[in-house]
Amino acid sequence: MNQREFWFVVGSQFLYGPEVLETVAKRAEEMACELSKKLPYPLVYKVTAKTNREITDVMRAANFDEKCAGVITWCHTFSPSKMWINGFAELQKPYCHFVTQYNREIPNEEIDMDFMNLNQAAHGDREHGFIVARLRKPQKVIAGYWQDEDVQKRLGSWMKAAVGVAVSKEMKVMRFGDNMREVAVTEGDKVEVQAKLGWQVNTWAVGDLVKVMSEVTEEEIDAQMAVYREFYDMATDKVDLVRYQAREEVAMRKMLDAEGCKAFSNTFQDLYGMEQLPGLASQHLMAQGYGYGGEGDWKVAAMTAIMKAMGENGNGCSLFMEDYTYHLVKGQEYSLGAHMLEVCPCCAAGRPRIETHHLGIGMNEKDPARLVFEGKEGDAIVVSLIDMGGRLRLICQDIHCVKPIMPMPNLPVARVMWQAEPSLTTGVECWITAGGAHHTVLSYDVTAEQMKDWANMLGIEFVHITKDTTVDGLEHDLFLADLAWKLK
Repeated sequence: MNQREFWFVVGSQFLYGPEVLETVAKRAEEMACELSKKLPYPLVYKVTAKTNREITDVMRAANFDEKCAGVITWCHTFSPSKMWINGFAELQKPYCHFVTQYNREIPNEEIDMDFMNLNQAAHGDREHGFIVARLRKPQKVIAGYWQDEDVQKRLGSWMKAAVGVAVSKEMKVMRFGDNMREVAVTEGDKVEVQAKLGWQVNTWAVGDLVKVMSEVTEEEIDAQMAVYREFYDMATDKVDLVRYQAREEVAMRKMLDAEGCKAFSNTFQDLYGMEQLPGLASQHLMAQGYGYGGEGDWKVAAMTAIMKAMGENGNGCSLFMEDYTYHLVKGQEYSLGAHMLEVCPCCAAGRPRIETHHLGIGMNEKDPARLVFEGKEGDAIVVSLIDMGGRLRLICQDIHCVKPIMPMPNLPVARVMWQAEPSLTTGVECWITAGGAHHTVLSYDVTAEQMKDWANMLGIEFVHITKDTTVDGLEHDLFLADLAWKLK
């Protein structure tokens, strides 16, 4: 991934004279420098914009600069917003309006008309905000004092969502074979997705993978096995089956990297020429930041990679997940999430174990090796991107992950248990009403607000199921949203 940065563009005008403009530029540079020490990505001061040409030029430059992940503006003085129309009309990067001011307090003894002319953010930002609203341009408005920690955290959170947009625009997904037969929700319009989200989704034959696997050397497998032993406990005597997973991982990573793909999908129904469904191989690739989708689910594969990039240190705790079964005891309602093999170990509460077990589903000739562990506790979200036919909908639900309430010693897969908001049954009713898929991305460090920002930047529908959501309210909101989106 390229080193990302954000551009700080400050609005003013020539009306106030050169001394005021020099002060504005000096303060803007100071603010950008100090904020960069607190934010997850550098904030680069670019210009104190005073003319239509300056504004248009900097916005055009932002569009074509690969490092620039978004533009943040602020009006130190009044900046007539007709000057901004052309620039905003051309800007294609995520945009945030930072409503702040250089000074925290009104200086009782010092305030005079010179001070008022210099410090006009209170009405300068309102003029600025009007033109963005008038242009119907997607924006994030963050208001507060620039040195306050809570304000800096909100700005940093938006930055991570904007980086998710940058990653989305560069996303390439490698499909090994096609989707699981007859499954509806894993389908989707790849042309529309590329036009809207930037994803390039293409298919490679399983035979291509088998050929690359045959070229993997024993030395490469030995090196991969050393990595497995560094991070995981070997809890099987069938080392040859683990080595086969190492062969699969090395081959898949070679193909992914050669094509610049950050996500992949496969299906247990198409393993021709392979002895095992990639389990450990897929899990360890996800731990390195690659996205994955089972049963050919390329949408969840891409979303997993994007949300990982939005997380801590550019590879956060986001993972491919599937609701598998419920615990419906009154007062103890839980959902158990798992998959046949492929749950990322980033969420493990302890050190994962490599185990081998029979897998009766699919074209497995031998017992696939996989990582087995319990997921950690903590607040999280689950996210599903679905194709509604004519538009995309992003569904997000708040959940709280818990330590599994029972050991389940005969369940030979990784598992995560959670309580859903507003409750398990109401949450399920809302999820199904909205059309949420059985495959999701579960994330401990990406927030619902970030996913809302991400959807807003890309112009897609966002549905959020919270502790306050009701089925009736959601049905009403979905009905109105369906009408509104048809008018867009």
